[in-house]
Amino acid sequence: MKKIALLLVFTIALTTVSAQTKKKQILLLGTFHFENPGLDVAQINTFNVMSDKSQKELEIITDKIKKFGPNKIFVEWNYQKQDKLDKFYNRNTDSLLHKKADEIVQLALRSAKKLGHKKLYGIDYNDADFPYDSLVKGMTAANQFDLIKKNEELMKKYETDQNKKIAKYSLTELLLDVNTKAANEDNISWYLETAIKGGKTDNFVGAYLVSEWYRRNLYMYALIQKLTESKDDKIMVLLGAGHTAMIREFVEHNSEYEIVELATVLK
Repeated sequence: MKKIALLLVFTIALTTVSAQTKKKQILLLGTFHFENPGLDVAQINTFNVMSDKSQKELEIITDKIKKFGPNKIFVEWNYQKQDKLDKFYNRNTDSLLHKKADEIVQLALRSAKKLGHKKLYGIDYNDADFPYDSLVKGMTAANQFDLIKKNEELMKKYETDQNKKIAKYSLTELLLDVNTKAANEDNISWYLETAIKGGKTDNFVGAYLVSEWYRRNLYMYALIQKLTESKDDKIMVLLGAGHTAMIREFVEHNSEYEIVELATVLK
């Protein structure tokens, strides 16, 4: 009888430890901007997410996100304007889905409504600098003409590749493509292999730009952690692919989380 009791206690203890060490699942859904404002350095064509085909795909995608079941969905919206996001979320859903093409509406809001969520969570931090013009001027002043050429070639290649995919791929294929390991590595490598070198020896304009990009994403990552409660087993983060590539690097060093790939959710 004592052996049975000890075995029961041991089993309960193991179960408790297992529950305590269970990692939170995080779906990092990187995306291109559905409503392309043309503000990025690379000029990418706009993809029509309002077509019947894309709308059907969005229904399937968000049904699968619902099946994944995130407790919270975080989006690229200024965290200081959460009240406006709350009001936006509570507007007529059907009207928004038929009129507004951006990814927050078409992916995040659509998913959250299907899940019965009361709100979306804004985590964007907009007070970081991104002095791209100064970077190019710094390269020119430092006579870094090879670096300027490399930068221009990288931007042109990215534009050409993305525009070819936009003309050829379905929405689902585009989303899967921007979330591949290769795409994530490309997003980060420009900062750490090209931009960071910009400027003379005593001019750190390149390193400053990179540090500001890291700062913006670190602040967003901090907000994800602050807003994720102990009861939240699964979360979804919908951001531009450049952000999710960076945040992925942070998450991989956090033992409390495990990344769930978009390809796994959509299979």
